[in-house]
Parts: sequence; C-alpha cells; structure tokens
Amino acid sequence: MKVKVLCRNPDDYVRETTRDIQRVPRNYDPTIHPFEVSREYTRALNATKLERIFAKPFVASLDGHRDGINCLAKHAKTLSVVLSGACDGEVKIWNLSKRECMRTIQAHEGFVRGICSRFCGSSFFTVGDDKTVKQWNMEPPGRGLQEEPLNTILGKAVYTGIDHHQTEGTFATCGQTVDIWDEQRSSPIRSFSWGVDSFSCVRYNPVETELLASCASDRSIILYDMRESAPLKKIIMQLRSNTLCWNPMEAYNFTCSNEDYNLYTYDMRRLDVPVTVHMDHVSAVLDVDYSPTGKEFVSASFDKTIRIFPKNSGHSREVYHTKRMQHVICVKWSADNKYILSGSDEMNIRLWKANASEKLGLLTPREKAALNYNQKLRDKFQHHPQVRRIARHRHLPRDLFKQKRELREMKEARRRKTQNVRKHSKPGSVPLVTEKEKHVVSVVE
Repeated sequence: MKVKVLCRNPDDYVRETTRDIQRVPRNYDPTIHPFEVSREYTRALNATKLERIFAKPFVASLDGHRDGINCLAKHAKTLSVVLSGACDGEVKIWNLSKRECMRTIQAHEGFVRGICSRFCGSSFFTVGDDKTVKQWNMEPPGRGLQEEPLNTILGKAVYTGIDHHQTEGTFATCGQTVDIWDEQRSSPIRSFSWGVDSFSCVRYNPVETELLASCASDRSIILYDMRESAPLKKIIMQLRSNTLCWNPMEAYNFTCSNEDYNLYTYDMRRLDVPVTVHMDHVSAVLDVDYSPTGKEFVSASFDKTIRIFPKNSGHSREVYHTKRMQHVICVKWSADNKYILSGSDEMNIRLWKANASEKLGLLTPREKAALNYNQKLRDKFQHHPQVRRIARHRHLPRDLFKQKRELREMKEARRRKTQNVRKHSKPGSVPLVTEKEKHVVSVVE
C-alpha cells in the first residue's frame, strides 16, 4: 500500500518569536483575485486622502532679528548651521537642531545685501550698503574679545550680491560691475561689464565651476567664463530677472525668477527659448533655490507664498503660506533635501518640510514598507479623476485666490483678442507666438 505523507517546512508558517506577525500563505495567481484593481484603487484613494490630512509642512519659526530678513546662506559643511542677514546690517548664525541663535554680528551699516559661506566652511563673506566686503570667522571669538572681521575690502560702489567658488579661494561680487576677487588681494583680479547700470545677483555654476551667471537691471541675464576676458552671452527678456540658480545636477541648466510672476528654466546652449516656463505666482518672484537632487526647486514671491516646482513642470506641486508671513524675500533648500528655509519681511525665518506629509523622526520597517506601498499606489492611480482632484487641491487665502482668478481672466481675454485679430487679418500677418517664445526679446553673443 502506497501512503503519501504531507511534508511541510515549519519555517514557512511558524513564527520565529511570539512578537512576529502570523504568516499567511498567499497565492498571487491573478485569476483567483478578480477584484484586485478595484481594491487597489480604493487603497490609493484612501492613501491620497490621508496624505492631504497629514500635510502639515510648517516645522518651526526662528525669531530674533529686529528688521526684515534680506538674505540667507547655508553652511558649506554642516547641515544644522544657517546664516541670515537683515536689513539693519545684522548677521545671525543659527543652529537648526536646537532652533536657537548661536551668534549675532553687527556686520554692516544699512542692508546686508549678500552672504555666502566659504567652500571649506571655515569662514563666511558678507556685502552691504556701506560698500564693503567683509570676511568673518565661522567660530565665535574667545571670552572677552570683540567680533572683528578677518578681512575688510572697501569698494567704490554698493555691492548687491556675492557668491564663492566651489573649490578655490576666489569669490564673485556684483554691483555696478561683476568682479572676481582673490581672498588674498584687496582689489579685484577681473571685472566684467556689458553696458549695464547695475547687477542684482551673481552665481557660480556648481558643476562647471569656471562659469558664472548674473542678473542685470536692463532685463538681461549675462553668462561669463572666468577663463575668458569678456562675457560669453547675454539674453534680454521682457521684464527684469531678480535672481537665478544653477541646477546642481545638470551643468547647463539654470532657473531665473522674474518680475512678470513667472520663473524660466534655460539651457545655456540654446538661450533663445526657455526649456520651461513655470507659472503659478500672482506677484513678482524674488528668489529661487534648487534641491540638491536637481529634480525640484523652491521659489519665494512678493505674494507672501512659497511654491515648490518640479523642474520639468509648468505648475507648482506645493504652495506654503501662513497668516503672519509677509513678502518672502529669500529662500533656501537644505542640503539633506528634507527642509526649506524662508526669510520674510516680518523678521522671521521659517523652517518647512520639503515633503508636506512626511513623518519626521525614525520609522520602523513596517512604517517604511507601508509608506512605499502607498506611494506606489498613488503613482499608479495618479491620473484617475478622483485621485488627481484630491492630490492637486490646495487651499489658498481669499486675496490670493481672487488675484489668481483675475490673472486667469486677463490672460484668457488677451488670448481671445489675439485670436480675433488673427481671424480678421491677412493670413500670415499675425504670427503665432508660443508661450515660451513671447518672453525673450533677443540673445546677444
């Protein structure tokens, strides 16, 4: 007589300890699970709703300044240290983990126009309305000693911005001209100008470290190469650009914040048309900063909001605002890709989460697995109408909502008028101009 004996491996169904979850045998054959998609859709909908419920982006407020904050800078080596400059000439060094001010320096008379950290993090530079460039030690002075700058350079005109080279002891300032300085010298080693009254911003390229870009008062953005004796290219736009920021991962791409409420991402190899026009703000955009991954950037605007844009998207994925926050002057994305810092008119620095619904602190393996699963579900069903409606919805203040609606109506009226003019004109006399092309006036080599 033949007897078949059931043979099971206890490891497949017995728990290792009493604290483990009971193991459940699963058959993944799709024919046995006909309602799998509908079940996943319900889970995706619930995950999207829960994400919006837990979206609480505000982390902390750092107060202590006695005037509006004009500029922010990250420490080159330490995540928890941030520098801020105010309109009364005061510079503060903050510890973000303790959320307190470590040092206060009366750096300048009048506004602090720009601040940047040295690439090694040992010192930092400030420029102000008193026509000086000052280098300060990052470490506090000894007990009983006064705060004194390591080096002071007296210039001929007001400096409006500063940025330090990524690997060398040189830095760039902008004012009436764009000047390249050596740390050991008291006069610029090179000066660039291209028939412009003044410059508002200068930035080194973090990848191709010899390249610079600056925003000028004649509505132009000018590119420079430190190895050349003259500027490379100039692009003239319809309205003035306030600041720009290079993409830290893509050497040729940069994004500029403009007075016409938009941001423009350009490829420096082809400047006649922007790669993307980012539109959502309802007032002038004052500052922009990229995430360290180069996939997103954050913008600060005069309309009292902060918006986060994916680099390839024309519209923002997130908008942050509070009742107390006034015009946002400067913004920075932390080097660990988790936080955003904003400085505004009402003397506060605010710390925000880059991902509004992210849970801070340690996560258990089960929490991580659940979060990853929910994220995959949201990605899978992101184009379904209900899921998309819930994920996209953001509550805006009444004034902002009205301004947005008014701008939309104005834009629609202009489009309608252009269509009517084209319809009643000779064919070809009214050219069709795309949204990307209409903002660029010319490119000068």
